[in-house]
Amino acid sequence: MSNARTRVMLFRPTLADGGADRVTLTLLETLDRKRFELTLVLVKKTGALVSAIPADVDVIDLHASRLALAAPALARVIRQRKPDVVMCTAGGANVVCVTAHGLARSNARLVLSERSALRRADRANLRTMPELLLKRAMYRRADAVTAVSDGVAHDLQTELGLPASRIITVYNPVVTDDFAALAAAPVEHPWFSDAERARVPVLVACGRLVAIKDYPTMLVAFAQLRRAMPNQPLRLAILGHGPDRGALQDFAVSLRLAEDVTFLGFDPNPMRYMARATLLLQSSQAEGLPGVIIQAGACGVPVVATDCDHGPREVIEHGTTGILVPVGDAEALADAARALLLDPQLRQQMGAAAKLRTQRYRASESLARYEAALLGTSVAASGAAA
Repeated sequence: MSNARTRVMLFRPTLADGGADRVTLTLLETLDRKRFELTLVLVKKTGALVSAIPADVDVIDLHASRLALAAPALARVIRQRKPDVVMCTAGGANVVCVTAHGLARSNARLVLSERSALRRADRANLRTMPELLLKRAMYRRADAVTAVSDGVAHDLQTELGLPASRIITVYNPVVTDDFAALAAAPVEHPWFSDAERARVPVLVACGRLVAIKDYPTMLVAFAQLRRAMPNQPLRLAILGHGPDRGALQDFAVSLRLAEDVTFLGFDPNPMRYMARATLLLQSSQAEGLPGVIIQAGACGVPVVATDCDHGPREVIEHGTTGILVPVGDAEALADAARALLLDPQLRQQMGAAAKLRTQRYRASESLARYEAALLGTSVAASGAAA
């Protein structure tokens, strides 16, 4: 049997700060170099995490003007490098990757990754239906499609007609070996000092500042929460960046929240803020598997989140490890947060239960399932937990 390493080519648009970007970086950092030779192909070599790519990973910049035009360039790279496996780690780039694989007439194993609900509130049916038809045709050419949650896996079967045998659910490798150290790292922002947190609880939110995350509902909920607790000062710290930042800051001002809401921007280690938070809030309209909720739970912090498709209800056991509320319901979000703020014992119990539950998202188990997808072996043979 050959001892040659499996040549894996990972493809995505950029390496920014989203969940899929972080998962890609984790794969680049942790896949066994004795078994895998790694190449990363980017439409554009930009993004917050580019500087963190391991030095032994060959990075190819396609210099394409946009994702939709990247297929011919990617096909040339596939023909030249002749990888054993081509894997796309961005749901929005899967069709381009399949097209390039076909143009290259490659025999490489083709693995796609779907990371969000296939029907989303931020996309009109006029856009969704053509996308689903295209994905239905293209995804059938893949040898395997990884789904970030059981809900997304169900979508792949019901919406795209993929057989279950070609779908593997792979949770994000969130709880890494250095997680405890990252959570314990110091925070310089004055709101997070022990003395200030004892005086003014800090609620934390984390994620890209884009429409699908529905931060306006969160800000309205926070305004309602402050009115419901007039004798208790509260603060909300939002981590992440994106095109909606300016509009959200203006909205916070219009709600008279400017002094109690801060936008901290992107931080490569959000866990250090979560570990010092009283609660984590999430108001998304759609998710795949929300890594932020997993990170907070692993820090022992309870979460109040919208019950959107698909991930939150797979991570949170409602009433035990956190609270789920209807999508877009600011009042319900505020009421749930208030209930937890008024009950320190319940917060402690939920945080402890969440920390235990999130151990299923250990990186070692996720990586074993990714290896199974890359190599075409069974999940059981890979050593991954079911």
